[in-house]
Amino acid sequence: MTTSVRIRSTALAATCALALTGLFLTPGAEATGRHGPHHPPGKQPPKVATATGFGGAVSTVDPEATQAALGVLRSGGNATDAAVAAAATLGVTEPYSAGLGGGGYFVHYDARTQRVSTIDGRETAPAAMPNDAFIDPATGAPYRFTPELVTSGVSVGVPGTPATWQRALDKWGTFNLRRALAPAVKVAQRGFVVDETFRQQTLDNKVRFEAFPATSRLFLPRGDAPRVGSTLRNPDLARTYQMLGTRGVNSFYRGALAELMVDVVRKPRTSSTTALPVPPGFLSTADLRGYRVREQRPTSVGYRGFQVFGMAPSSSGGTTVGEALNILERFDLGDMDETQALHHYLEASALSFADRGAYVGDPRFVDVPVADLLSDRFAAERACGIDPEAASTKPLAAGDVTSYDGVCDDRARAGEVDADTENISTTHLTVADRWGNVVAYTLTIEQTGGSGQVVPGHGFLLNNELTDFSTVYDADDPNRIQPGKRPRSSMSPTIVLRQGKPFLALGSPGGSTIITTVLQMLVNRIDLGLSIPEAIAAPRATQRNTANVTAEPAFIDRYGPPLTALGHRLVPSGDSFTSAAEIGAATAIEFDRRGRMTAVAEPVRRGGGAAGVVWRQR
Repeated sequence: MTTSVRIRSTALAATCALALTGLFLTPGAEATGRHGPHHPPGKQPPKVATATGFGGAVSTVDPEATQAALGVLRSGGNATDAAVAAAATLGVTEPYSAGLGGGGYFVHYDARTQRVSTIDGRETAPAAMPNDAFIDPATGAPYRFTPELVTSGVSVGVPGTPATWQRALDKWGTFNLRRALAPAVKVAQRGFVVDETFRQQTLDNKVRFEAFPATSRLFLPRGDAPRVGSTLRNPDLARTYQMLGTRGVNSFYRGALAELMVDVVRKPRTSSTTALPVPPGFLSTADLRGYRVREQRPTSVGYRGFQVFGMAPSSSGGTTVGEALNILERFDLGDMDETQALHHYLEASALSFADRGAYVGDPRFVDVPVADLLSDRFAAERACGIDPEAASTKPLAAGDVTSYDGVCDDRARAGEVDADTENISTTHLTVADRWGNVVAYTLTIEQTGGSGQVVPGHGFLLNNELTDFSTVYDADDPNRIQPGKRPRSSMSPTIVLRQGKPFLALGSPGGSTIITTVLQMLVNRIDLGLSIPEAIAAPRATQRNTANVTAEPAFIDRYGPPLTALGHRLVPSGDSFTSAAEIGAATAIEFDRRGRMTAVAEPVRRGGGAAGVVWRQR
C-alpha cells in the first residue's frame, strides 16, 4: 500500500476550503518571551486555528492552555511536561469539560524508542457501589437520567486525572508536578476572559449549579453566569494546584481533601431552595487511597501503509476506530465519489459500533476480544455487510468473534441499539516537542459541568462519569455496573505513524461521537486527501448503529439528498443539554518528513480552538 496522501476528491476539498474561508483568525505580530506570547491583562490570547512551524506544536480548545504549553516547550520542557501544563490550565478555563475531579486517557509517542504507550486514567466505581445503584430505593424504579443521575453523588467515580499527570511526568517528563502546574496556577490567580461559549454553558447548567452553594459562588457570581468579556478568577483552584505541587498527589487521594470529597459525594451539600433531587453516592476514602492508573499497550492497526495507535479498553475508541479502518481498507475510498466514500464510512461505523456494544468493557471484569475485533479476517467478513447500492437496516447485529473466516455469507441478523449515555463535554489536546515526542490526551468530567458539585474551598467540579455505565443492569452486558470497574468510554486519542515516525496525532470530545469524529478525520485526510485543516473543518456526521444518522446541518445541506437516496436517514445534530448543533471539537498535529509541524484546531466549533508552534514558519 502507498503511504502518499493526495487530493483525490477535488470537489470535497474545494467545498471544505470554502467553509474555511474567513474562519481562521490571522495572527498578528506576537511579542514572544521565554514563556511564550504575552497578552495584556483582561484580554484573551488570540485564537489561531492553524499554525505551521518547527520546534514543537500545541493544539487545544483554549488559547490560555495552548499558550501555557508553548511556554513550557520554549523553556525546555518536553511534550509530556507541556501536556500536563495544558491540561491543568484547561481545568481553569474549561472547568465544565475537564479538571482534577475527572479522568482520561494519555497516549505517548517516544521519539527515542519509536514506541507508543498509554496511561488509562479512567474513573472507577466505588467498591461499595451495588449493581442496583441506579435504582431509586424509595420507589424501586430506575432514577431518571436527568436530573437525578447527572446531578448526583451516585454518579461520581474515583477521579484519575491527578494520578495520570503524576504518572506521565514520572515516565516521560522532565518537569516536576509543581513546575508543570505553575502556568495553570498563574491563570487561576489572574483569571481568564469569559467568552460566549463559557457563558452559554453556564446558563445551560444554571439550575443544576444553583443547587450547590459552592458551585453557585464560583460560577454564578451575583446569581448570573459571568458576562462575556469579564474576568473569572479561581483562587481556590490555584491553592489546590499549589498544594499538589508542594505535597504531591497523595494530598488529593489521602487526607483532608479526600475526606471532604467523600463527604460531598455521600452527603451532597445542596441549597435549601433547590427542588432538584440529588441522590447520594458511595465514594470512600479507601477508594481514593486505592486508586491506580493502568499502563497498557495501545491498540494498533495498519491502514494504507500507516500504523494507527489508539486507546485499548476500558476505552472503546481504539478498538472501534481500528475495526472500522480495517473494514474500510477493503475498499478504495479514494477512487470513489464523495457520496460513495461517505456511504462506506457510515456503514463501517455502524458495523464497528455493533461490535463495540456487544464486546467492549473494562478488561479487568470482561473478557474483551481485542485481537478478534482488530483482526483483518474478522474485518473482511464484516465488510461483506456493506452494500454499495443501499444503506443497511439498523441496528445491525454484532459479528461472531468465535467463528469467522473472512468469507461472505448471506445471513442477515437484526441487532439492538446499544444504550448511549455518554455526554458531549470532554476536551482533547495534542502536543509535540522539538525532539519528536508526541502526546494525544483526552480528558473529561463527563456531563458539561460534571455532577454539578464543586468541592468547597478547592475550586474544581466532581465528575458524573458513572453515568457511562449502562443504566439498567444486565449480567450479559459488558458495560454493566460493577464495584471497582471503569465504565466504558469512547475517548479516542490517536497517534498515526509512517515508517515509525509521527505522521498525525488527533482526538476530539463528543461522547460516543468521538469515535466517528476521529474516524471521519482519518478518512478525510488519508483517503480523500484533504489537508488537515480541511479535514477538521469539514462537516460531520455520525452513525452509531442507530436508525438515524446524526449530522451537522452543513453536512445535510451538502450531502443529504444523495445519501438519503441510498437509504440513510439524516437528522440534524443537537443534544438534550444544550442547543449545540456541532459534533466534536477536534485538535490535531501533522508532521512532514522535514520536521515541520502543522497544529490545527477547530476554526468554529465550540467557539474555535487555539493552535500554536514554537517557531513559526516564515
